[in-house]
Parts: sequence; structure tokens; C-alpha cells
Amino acid sequence: MGMHRIVKHREPQADTFTRPLSESVLPKWRIPEEMSDPRAAYEIVRDELALDGNASQNLATFCTTWSDTETRKLMDDAMSKNLVDKDEYPQTAAIESRCVHILGDLWHAPADADAMGCSTTGSSEAAMLAGLAMKWRWREAREKAGKPTDRPNLVCGPVQICWEKFARYFDVELRQVPLRADATGLEPDQLSDHVDENTIGVVAILGVTFTCAYEPVAQIAAALDAVEDKTGLDIPIHVDAASGGFVAPFLRPDLEWDFRVRRVASINSSGHKYGMAPLGVGWVVWRSQSLLPKGLVFHVDYLGGNVPTFALTFSRPGSQVIAQYFTLLRLGRHGYTEVQQACADTAQWLGRHIAQAGPFDMLYDGHGALPAVSYRLKDGYDRFSLYDLTDQLRMRGWQVPTYELPPDRENTVIQRILIRHGTSRDTAALLMDDIHRSIEQLTRPQPQHRGFHH
Repeated sequence: MGMHRIVKHREPQADTFTRPLSESVLPKWRIPEEMSDPRAAYEIVRDELALDGNASQNLATFCTTWSDTETRKLMDDAMSKNLVDKDEYPQTAAIESRCVHILGDLWHAPADADAMGCSTTGSSEAAMLAGLAMKWRWREAREKAGKPTDRPNLVCGPVQICWEKFARYFDVELRQVPLRADATGLEPDQLSDHVDENTIGVVAILGVTFTCAYEPVAQIAAALDAVEDKTGLDIPIHVDAASGGFVAPFLRPDLEWDFRVRRVASINSSGHKYGMAPLGVGWVVWRSQSLLPKGLVFHVDYLGGNVPTFALTFSRPGSQVIAQYFTLLRLGRHGYTEVQQACADTAQWLGRHIAQAGPFDMLYDGHGALPAVSYRLKDGYDRFSLYDLTDQLRMRGWQVPTYELPPDRENTVIQRILIRHGTSRDTAALLMDDIHRSIEQLTRPQPQHRGFHH
């Protein structure tokens, strides 16, 4: 009987996992020589991405991890739209402008002040634009007065790393005010010892990254009023409302933190955090056009029209901005209030149960600021560390961060849990079950292993 060689036929309807790409180790450092079937490439890349964590269990991130079908459809439709090309995509540009005006109104920009702003890739870029505007205004005033401009500083409390980046990238001294014992952020009476004639501004945080609390913007402004009365220094405030800018207007509408406070010159926020837009959109708004130095605005004419731009990036997708507008349109004030209240209620429920779990002291229990909780181990508790608890929870898929507070409280180790749109009460209850299970595991007496005897 003759020998017959089996030949694999690569038919169009062949199973995805019998195609050449599926039967080889994927290239990691060089582009492959040949093309591959798109279905096979999709499945292989999709399988690799399954090794990532489950976004819904990522309780460390402030960013949106859930979106509805309509948002995805709109973003697919707008995938080819370049936001910077306002001449080619005028309606996308108009939608961006609408969002800026909606946020200006939400943050109580004076009706006669001609507020202006723009979208960004996130709050980090937005913060840097606001910081640059403060630096340029300070420098122009110093030059006009014939004073040196080589030692600008920016005063803040415990801030997100984007402000450290701003200070390093743009040659500004960052004066971070030490965190006092039992404080959750910058306190107004600390300012007078840190500001001077070289201070370009003070950053107040509406939703401190480390503790989730709001810094008291109105009281910080009052402290700076006192500084001005004593020294003549008129120091502006920028509010980093990366998270709180889409929470406070709905849950604490009477809290004065925004443009109702005269000294607030600019505000940034993340649309992709509690603004509930998908990743990739932030916002910065100035009280008036006069607060954005003209030298920071560039005009380009090689996209089909004379286009002004003052973002740090250039070409970027318009789909995230469109998704933000859709979310504002779909939810409205009432919908945002309902969603943020549901998140706050779940955070407060979780805070009560964590406080009752035994070894924890609450730093922030979910009342009054972000829908979140932060806590530490009780003084003297040494049966396990919060790092141990993080490791235990990670085995079940939960990402709960453990970290030290900023100076002067760097010896205080805490955990933080964020509740976002899409985090249900049942999810919080499952997390609480795993916290109890982890505590039991970490405090259980370890069995004694005995050696074998012959």
C-alpha cells in the first residue's frame, strides 16, 4: 500500500485556530513578513488581552470602565474624525464648544465673563495647560513691573503626579504643603508660610487622589484674600477637579468651589472619570478669555482653514468628545444626580461595613465628597498589613491599592476604594465578602509542619 501525505488545505471557511498565525508563537520584536487572516489575528490578540485584569474589579482607578451600546456605536462612527481639523469636521468642533459652554455653566462661570476652554486627552494635559497659563500671566506681570522671572513657584497640598510633571517639564518650583496629622488635604491656614511674590498660583483639589476628600476652595480663597490684604499679592487659584468636577455640582450644588469663588481662575476635570465618558477626554475652562495668554494659542493653516489650537497634543480622535456630549445629553442634570447619588450610597454602605469589619479606621467614609472610601489599620494592629490584604484580594481579581500618604504623613499606609458608574451594590457586597474572607485567612493560625520520622 502506498504512503499518502496529508496536506492541510487552508480553505476560507477553515477553523480560526488551524490557520498559520494560530499555530505559531506571535512575533514580539519584528513585524511579520506575511499577512494574516484578520479573523485569526483578532482572536489571537483578543486571547492575549484576556490576560489583563477585569476592569469592573479595578477599584483603584477613577476612570470609567463601563459604557453603553449607543456610546460605542457613536465612537465607532466617529473613529476617523480628527478633532484638531475643525475646518473638515465643523460639527465635531461645534460639539466640543458646546461641552465647554455646558461645563462653564455647570461650574457657574459668570455670564458676562466670556468663559473659554477646550477638551484635552485627560486631566493631566488640562492641568498643564492651566499651569502654563498661570506661569505666563505671572511672568507678563513681573516683566511689566521690571522684576525677575526666573524663580516661579506653584503651591499645593497632596497632588496627583501630573502637577509634579508640570513643575519639572516647565521649570516651576512645586511647593507641596505637608499633610498635617488627621488632615485629608491642604488646609487654608498653611498657605501664608508658602506663598510669595514668585507664586504663580495655588492648586486646590476637589477630590484628593490619596484620600478622596475635597479641599475647602472657598476657605483657601479667603486665606489668599488675607495674604493680599497684608502683602498686596493677588494669587489666583486653579481648581483641579479631575474627579469632583462631575460630582460636586450634582451631589453638593450649594458647595462653593467653582467660579462662584472670585479667585478661581481656571478649572480642569476628567470627562473619562466621573464625567462617565470613555477613556481619552479631559476639560479645562478659564473664567474669561483674558486669563488665557494669547502667546499660548497657535494658528495653523495646513488643515484646510486657519485653525486655532492651544492643547499640548495635535491630532487626536474626536470620538471621545462626541461620547462626552452624548453622555451629557442622555443623562442631563437629573440623570447625573441619580447616578452619582447611587455611587455615593454604595460607597457609604461599603464604608459602614469596612468600619465594622474590625481592624480598620476610616479616613474617609464616602460622605460629602467623592463616591469612595479610604481607611487604614488601627494603631498597633500587627496581625497583617494592608499590603497583605491587597495581595489576598488580588487572588480574587480585585485591585485595591495600598500606599503611603504624602509628607508629613508618609508613615501612614492606607487603602482606597472607588465606586464608579457600573459598580453595583451587589458587586460591593461581593467585595465585602472577600474582605472578610481575606481577614480570616490572614489571621488564621498557620499549621505547624512536622518532619517525617523513620
